[in-house]
Amino acid sequence: MSNNENAAAWFVDRHVAEGRGDKAAFREAFGEGRELTYAALSERTGRVANALARAGIRREERIACLVLDQVEYPEIFWGALKAGVLPIALNTLLSADVYDVILRDSRASALFVSHELWDTVRPALEGNDHIRTIVVIGGDAPEGTVSYDAFMEGAEVAPALELCADECAFWLYSSGSTGQPKGVRHVHGALRATADTYGAQVLGIREDDVVYSAAKIFFAYGLGNAMTFPMSVGATTILYNGRPTPDVAVKIISDHAPTVFCGVPTLYAATVAKLEGADTPPSKLRVCVSAGEALPEEIGNRWRDIWNVDILDGVGSTEMLHIFLSNAPGDIVYGTSGRPVPGYEVRCVDETGAEIGPGGVGELLVRGASAAEGYWNQRHKSRSTFEGEWTRTGDKYQITEDGRFVYCGRTDDMFKVSGIWVSPFEIEQALVAHPAVLEAAVVAWRDEAGLEKPKAFIVLKDGADAAAVTAELKEFVKEKIGKWKYPRWIAVVDDLPKTATGKIQRFKLREVA
Repeated sequence: MSNNENAAAWFVDRHVAEGRGDKAAFREAFGEGRELTYAALSERTGRVANALARAGIRREERIACLVLDQVEYPEIFWGALKAGVLPIALNTLLSADVYDVILRDSRASALFVSHELWDTVRPALEGNDHIRTIVVIGGDAPEGTVSYDAFMEGAEVAPALELCADECAFWLYSSGSTGQPKGVRHVHGALRATADTYGAQVLGIREDDVVYSAAKIFFAYGLGNAMTFPMSVGATTILYNGRPTPDVAVKIISDHAPTVFCGVPTLYAATVAKLEGADTPPSKLRVCVSAGEALPEEIGNRWRDIWNVDILDGVGSTEMLHIFLSNAPGDIVYGTSGRPVPGYEVRCVDETGAEIGPGGVGELLVRGASAAEGYWNQRHKSRSTFEGEWTRTGDKYQITEDGRFVYCGRTDDMFKVSGIWVSPFEIEQALVAHPAVLEAAVVAWRDEAGLEKPKAFIVLKDGADAAAVTAELKEFVKEKIGKWKYPRWIAVVDDLPKTATGKIQRFKLREVA
């Protein structure tokens, strides 16, 4: 096993050999509370590998995983890796027409789907000539499908296939915050790379940790939180297959006692709003993590006041698999994305490709071992994103004099006012600092003279008076960040358009602004 670079050999089977077989690897929150030990995971993944071969799904073929966060997910994902088959983690919140595009684009040979999602994806399967096997997890198997139990029945335990770290292991589809999702291909060695860097050297994951990730497994961020990091040390993950609302997050933190909580800024903000003025529930949290969008300074400070634990805000991407720039324990400055994670190099460049120094604003590029090997069937986009060892993030950052990185916005979201670059995120941070504002998004909008100025869309907290808040917000922002940066227009909305991973889709706001 020591010479086998199949990621499943290290993340799964190693724990049995090292005496952690009886340790819980995954435990479901609520419901029946099903549990999967490391020994059971090793055995079940071996059976998945054999069942795939028995179904005629060969090495390097692809299987689509439209699966909720439940114990079958790690069985299927790591079982496929053992067989050299490539699992594709699909967003569980998409529509049938998007699934149709992805399934045809990926040419997946099989689909594994939670029965709760069957009705949604079924129309996307009509006329699909690539999918030969459909496996339904839970409930009755509809006509033309096989149940997961039947698929596994009689399967023997197959060992992890011998392969090298540079072989493709799995695919993710980008979240589509700026358009149609793209198939991102990752190799076996990338999983270990994120565990050895962020997992070990920033998060400091420990064997006695219990992890709950509100971000789902289909999200690159959630895959690392819920599987890669805890499984790198033999820790336990709490799985929840429903929507991670503030009520759910608080109940899991209280009832299941995770020591590590991984969320996104939207959830942190909503949970803070829920708990303001209320008693803090009991918890064993030692560290919290945020990614997906930059965390507003105000939310970080208020979360710490409530729970007495810090949030490690960082930035990652589907293309880099997990976080490569982050705040760290003992080195936290809210409102910044921190410093490069050990093992990664980052730099900021201007429009000509010249590197910028402290104080300037430029696009962030990153280099590290977890980088994807490219997009599927999108050579032009691969060449424009992956430049040798460097990956373009599409994010604009400013570097401070002490080497911290401050998020300014997506490259497409930045705009100039009076010839000076404006960071939408800086204005958004100022807006959410107002006690009545829950969320905010800022885009460029042209005035009567055709000049670009900031326009804000805000979501108010329950009970807030919209007229009173909007009347005072402009002066509030002027006082916090400067008179020329304030939003000239403010629209109160019920919610902001987001991807399933919590990223605000500002391009949609620009279309309706």
